Amino acid sequence: MAGVLLNPIFITLLLTVAGVGIVLELFSAKFGFLGFISLVALIIFFYGHFQAGFADHGTIALFVIGIILIFLELFLPGAISGTLGVALLLTSLFLAGENSLQMGISLIIALSISVLVFFLMVKVFNKKVILFNRMILFDSARKEDGYVSNRNRTDLLGVEGITLTNLRPAGTVIINEERIDAVSEGDFIPKNTKVKVVKAEGARIVVRERKVRKL
Repeated sequence: MAGVLLNPIFITLLLTVAGVGIVLELFSAKFGFLGFISLVALIIFFYGHFQAGFADHGTIALFVIGIILIFLELFLPGAISGTLGVALLLTSLFLAGENSLQMGISLIIALSISVLVFFLMVKVFNKKVILFNRMILFDSARKEDGYVSNRNRTDLLGVEGITLTNLRPAGTVIINEERIDAVSEGDFIPKNTKVKVVKAEGARIVVRERKVRKL
């Protein structure tokens, strides 16, 4: 049995089944039969190498930690956890292998077939990666749906008020008994000066000094 489990062809088959199963699970809404098959294939791989003495408890621990880190990538920002998890997973496979060169060849074959299956699922069968849909927010906050980054104060256009502080050019004005942060159109405007709103660009309110005509 050890001879079968350590056969390079059988090892390549196990890794390919695990890789393809993981790829197909990306298109599934929840962990299912294919994910279970992938897990079983990896368990058989490590079981054979553990019984033969090539893999020890440390190697298996690296594999388990790698799987946990990859899983945590779904909930943590950035790609550090996932990258480290993949690195530990590959390291555990190489450490468990009897021959590093043969293990590398088996991994390349398994990864190539897995990438091909992923390409076929996306390009040929038009499948969507449901796992990524959970990780990425596709909804957009559009103005048409009532989402705005700042309150639009176009209602203040042409309305007059009085400066509560000096505008240098920013300051505070009182308009309809409301304190509003505003900026002058360019010139310095002293406190207690009548002003008029000439622009309202989101939260940016631009005022101009109201000139009093002399008779």
